[in-house]
Amino acid sequence: MADPRGFLKHNHRVDRPKRPVPVRIRDWKEVQVEQDSAVLKEQASRCMDCGVAFCHQGCPLGNLIPEWNDLMWRDKTAEAVQRMHATNNFPEFTGRVCPAPCESSCVLGINQPAVTIKQVEYTIGEKAFDEGLIEPHLPERLVDKTVAVVGSGPAGLAAAQQLTQAGYTVAVYERDDRIGGLLRYGIPDFKMEKSVLDRRLDVMREEGTRFRAGVEIGRDISWDQLRRRYDAVIVATGATKPRDLPIPGRELGGVHFAMDYLVQSNRVIAGDDVPDQISAEGKHVVILGGGDTGADCIGTANRQKAASVTTLAIGKRPPEERADHEPWPMFPNLFEVASAHEEGGDRNYLASTIEFVGEDGVLTGLKIADTEYRDDGTRGPKAGSERVIPADLVFLALGFTGQDSEDIVDQAGAEFDSRTNVARDDQYMTNVPGVFSCGDAGRGQSLVVWAIAEGRACAAAVERHLVGTTVLPEPVSPSDRPINLL
Repeated sequence: MADPRGFLKHNHRVDRPKRPVPVRIRDWKEVQVEQDSAVLKEQASRCMDCGVAFCHQGCPLGNLIPEWNDLMWRDKTAEAVQRMHATNNFPEFTGRVCPAPCESSCVLGINQPAVTIKQVEYTIGEKAFDEGLIEPHLPERLVDKTVAVVGSGPAGLAAAQQLTQAGYTVAVYERDDRIGGLLRYGIPDFKMEKSVLDRRLDVMREEGTRFRAGVEIGRDISWDQLRRRYDAVIVATGATKPRDLPIPGRELGGVHFAMDYLVQSNRVIAGDDVPDQISAEGKHVVILGGGDTGADCIGTANRQKAASVTTLAIGKRPPEERADHEPWPMFPNLFEVASAHEEGGDRNYLASTIEFVGEDGVLTGLKIADTEYRDDGTRGPKAGSERVIPADLVFLALGFTGQDSEDIVDQAGAEFDSRTNVARDDQYMTNVPGVFSCGDAGRGQSLVVWAIAEGRACAAAVERHLVGTTVLPEPVSPSDRPINLL
């Protein structure tokens, strides 16, 4: 284990440093910077190598966290990289954008700040590339079977890499012009620069994975054609249909889905020409929704020099400490301050939006009211508390409701579940033989770490279907849920 007395000698937590706010809002580079190696070793030494490591349960990938904490403390970087990649295809992604449910399950977190697991993970991912420790993993033999993966987000990429390394011929189809899905166009560069994604894709290409960008299945190629061309098909299209807010004034110019705004911004940063770009410069911006997507809009609007940024959430402000109904090791719903929240803007809770207000078809404000909780368990606007706040732009960051296309139903005969996810059995297979569903496409909106875990498990199910057996890892089943939903 790491230093047996590390958690006693270092009972304080030191997170990765960030660039100063006045500096970082001038560009789109990542907010966080490298942590001093001595500090990192000290933080890794706080891991207690628990007899029952609950961090394994908090992470759907089953990451071998105590092992690579110990290896980083001992300066055995190569071994740490190997142990990390034994369970996680893309630690450089999760080390940046995962909310770290493993840290909520850390045993040390019962009476001290949890171990900085995510920071150690990030460092391992970076050192793997910086020190030339990432090499293409070529299969020992090729299998005479072909697999199509539809969607190039984390679930699709994980499934593709697992099967490619196992010797299958894998092609990844992406309807956008570049590979990466929401990793490419949904996550701002200040959270993850796209060079991080591109270097991993280069490795996958060297391994043999084939990428087909700008091809929409259901339009350019029908689902039936795809099924005839490949021995198996994996649907990893995500859950990209945004939740709307159908209230009066929804049609006014200036009301947009948050993801439309973020995709445009990411395209501009990549050097694309985006006609009629949604820009927050000089405007009063209101964001409806208090989650990660809303925080991404805050950071983007501030970098575009918005006049003001306000976030409205209909519910109560989350507590700063665990509630009694979310004890350790559950992943608690806590008040969080993301890097974007540090950069400016107002956060308001118990705010119900009643109407979008405008003139001549253009948004000018929002009519809101205080949220009240009623005796019957419902909530709604409190009578007499109505008021109008100025707004030139409103971004709806209210989550996602499943698939945004029914082509797979119409053309392939697959079925949706009650939440318009692509239904699958306990082996990730849909009702159509040879067609599988994983990640947000089958689970619904979730975390990057769950998408990777499902992609890995789905790859194992595909191999078992094609050749009758598999030795690929299966970290989660379709029915598994995060520990806070048990």
